Amino acid sequence: MQLKEIERIQTISSKDFYNQYFKTQTPVVIERFIEDWPAFKKWNLDYIANVVGDAEVPLYDNRPVTHEDGFNEPHAKMKMRDYISLLKKEPTKYRIFLWNVLKEVPELQKDYKWPDFGLRLMKSLPMLFFGGKDSYTFMHHDIDLANIFHFHFDGKKEVILFDQKQNDYLYQVPHSLITREDIDFSNPDYSKWPALKKAKGFKTHLNHGEVLYMPEGYWHYMKYITPGFSMSLRAVPRNPVRLGRAIYNVFFMRHFDNVMRRLRGQKWIDWKNKKAIERTHSKLGIN
Repeated sequence: MQLKEIERIQTISSKDFYNQYFKTQTPVVIERFIEDWPAFKKWNLDYIANVVGDAEVPLYDNRPVTHEDGFNEPHAKMKMRDYISLLKKEPTKYRIFLWNVLKEVPELQKDYKWPDFGLRLMKSLPMLFFGGKDSYTFMHHDIDLANIFHFHFDGKKEVILFDQKQNDYLYQVPHSLITREDIDFSNPDYSKWPALKKAKGFKTHLNHGEVLYMPEGYWHYMKYITPGFSMSLRAVPRNPVRLGRAIYNVFFMRHFDNVMRRLRGQKWIDWKNKKAIERTHSKLGIN
């Protein structure tokens, strides 16, 4: 893979962000944008365990998708206090994914402000993500192809991004939002996944208090170097083609995929994984 470091800046005005990064759809890390938030000083794993400890949270691990899994269906549940104790005790593959802080813990809203990036953010969808050392998310893009602002807290996280122009090289699984789950994007096996050598993307490491802007529809792989958590805020895609695809994903694709899982079972999952390789290699003339 041909990965270049994501540009880093200290802070930025909404006008400059809109013109320099949103209009050009360029990722950027803003290092000191939220230092006036209470969350910048308060948000760490101990604080979350104290405030949210009794809440039951959905957990996901890195097991391959099967026909028995519903769309974004959790693999387990645990009280937040117990989950954070697990994170601090030992490496675990369990992650929290798309946990709506507005709905679940309104008290935490007092700790952050709605930032001005010159875009209208979806204020009903502030989402939290947690992970333990060496846990990771499969390479994927979000169902709504949104503009995403990813605020990281407590720890360090590795990030790899690709735009939609790299789809031919990523072994995208049809009728889904992911690439082949058996690809290790931290250390890819090019003898098995040769198309990845042509993929051009971005990389960075996020530290406490840093904000990553991921443009519309960007593929993202995230690996927790240490236990930590992040919050994502999002704005709908402005590009008409991507907006149309987002509507298709939400109202048709995910429902079609669930129906096919029920009708064909594991054969559907196996067919999709096989097609991911066949389509990628055929486009590039790879036997």
